[in-house]
Amino acid sequence: MIKVSMVPPDHVFKCWDKVEKYLEGAAQYTHGRYEVGDILDCITDYDHTLWIAFDDKEIKGAVVTNIMTYPRKKYLSLVFCGGVELDEWKDDMLKLLQCWAYDNNCDGIEATARPGWLKIFKDDGHKSLWHTFQLPAGDAGIGEKHG
Repeated sequence: MIKVSMVPPDHVFKCWDKVEKYLEGAAQYTHGRYEVGDILDCITDYDHTLWIAFDDKEIKGAVVTNIMTYPRKKYLSLVFCGGVELDEWKDDMLKLLQCWAYDNNCDGIEATARPGWLKIFKDDGHKSLWHTFQLPAGDAGIGEKHG
């Protein structure tokens, strides 16, 4: 049987070697914005929370969240997710995260993710709000060219 749990901050290093591979995979989809060490820093040095899915033998998955407070809303943000056998633990993890969001007075849960996640959450009442675009930086002809 799969169980899901928040990892208390003082226990993160005890399980990091078992979740690092899952979060390393998630970091690859950030297009250079994060490496797996940066994710660990977010958990240990900032306000991110690590959640795990596990059975009696091994950790099956990891999720990293943080609470985003906007001027008029507050959301639990699913920042990173990775693992194996997602279909066995996704529903329980989502229920736990929904309870955590409710207990922390959040208006809901949000995530920025690759399009494949749409089918994963198709039966969970998700609503696709927008797409994230990445454009190159440039001076648009203003000033001298850099580098």
